[in-house]
Amino acid sequence: MPFEVLTMGRVGVDVYPLQTGVGLAEVTSFGKYLGGSPTNVAVAAARYGHTAAVITKTGRDPFGDFVRTALDGYGVDSRFAGTSKITPTPVTFCEIFPPDDFPLYFYRLWKAPDLDIRPGDLDVDAVRGARVFWMTGTGLSREPSRSATLAALEHRAKAGITVFDLDWRPVFWSDPDTARSAYAEALRHTTAAVGNSDECEVATGEREPCAAARALLAAGVGLAVVKQGPEGVLAMGRDGVAVRLPPVAVDVVNGLGAGDAFGGALCHGLLSGWDTGRTITFANVAGAIVAGRLACSDAMPPRTEVEDKLREASLVSDEGKA
Repeated sequence: MPFEVLTMGRVGVDVYPLQTGVGLAEVTSFGKYLGGSPTNVAVAAARYGHTAAVITKTGRDPFGDFVRTALDGYGVDSRFAGTSKITPTPVTFCEIFPPDDFPLYFYRLWKAPDLDIRPGDLDVDAVRGARVFWMTGTGLSREPSRSATLAALEHRAKAGITVFDLDWRPVFWSDPDTARSAYAEALRHTTAAVGNSDECEVATGEREPCAAARALLAAGVGLAVVKQGPEGVLAMGRDGVAVRLPPVAVDVVNGLGAGDAFGGALCHGLLSGWDTGRTITFANVAGAIVAGRLACSDAMPPRTEVEDKLREASLVSDEGKA
């Protein structure tokens, strides 16, 4: 059976401090978690009961073993989590300064294993058959991952739902202009694009939310989602009608997993056939829940928890419809 959600790209181990409000130099203890944006999206989708898998690679090391064990534990199929001998499995540290400062430190050496995915590694039938295929900008940053990601998109040929998480990480690119060219190629093959203002600016040259959404639509997608952090979120479809939502009030602990929770919930709404308003409302609340927690993968909420939060915020009826 085809996967309902198939993601592709970054994976690693998040090593997050158990003390907040202090720099890494002062931290005395850490927690270890499964990480990587597309990996977290797959975990979130699995929490909603969807069949999910990740196309990625780890190093040939104990952290790679941890990744596969964690994926299986979260109900995410690990069959496409291969290994590469080029470098060890990446580790990511962060500092936690709530409510909105979470510096990231990527330990990915010269090139991470997940950037060693090759076109020949792809299970073309799985890629083409997935109801939702989710890829990221980081996967376009280096070869052979760039060619593999574009090959996957070409195999999809906009079949089903194909989502481009713009995922702009400057540390992985030589300059924004190089990224913009690769992003433009990917956008031609995708049906939805998701990014914050910085990511939209890299992809389209536009930063203002409405202008950025229109530019993404002009580039070829049918749904553009612009995340604005404390300003909320904007979504726009081909009809040009914008759905704007304010942020959901939450005591922020670690905002790093909120976008991935949003992505997994977005997949759930799209798979459920919901309209844009209901889908984005659900995703917005899921992101807020995870922003109030330390970890990313561990923190992904089930549907019942999101619906409870929706009711609490008076954003859903008793029948559970946003």
